[in-house]
Amino acid sequence: MKSLAELEAIRNKAREKVMVRKDNDGIRVVVGMATCGIAAGARPVMNAFVEEAAKRGLENVSVTQTGCIGMCRLEPIVEVFTPDQEKVTYIKMTPEKAKRVVAEHIVNGNPVSEYTIGSEQ
Repeated sequence: MKSLAELEAIRNKAREKVMVRKDNDGIRVVVGMATCGIAAGARPVMNAFVEEAAKRGLENVSVTQTGCIGMCRLEPIVEVFTPDQEKVTYIKMTPEKAKRVVAEHIVNGNPVSEYTIGSEQ
């Protein structure tokens, strides 16, 4: 990066990838991005959710990040909030698991139970 114009282009490209929540009717995917989450691989997981939602044209889905969710040994952690349903917490996520969560949970409404908080071994 050698100029402010280059920095502005990078910023605009990043903005296009991040879906900003504008209403309360959509599905919200929250990725734990504290140092523990990032060290465990949360960044590629978040990117996978953003890319998969964009690829499928899911305009009612926002992908955001948060700090520490509080269960560092289970990172990367992703919480999915769907209107009028209980929050689903996914643990030990990978980009491949993220794609499956988008397909099965977000698109079809069926949480992937083997990736959830109650399934850890």
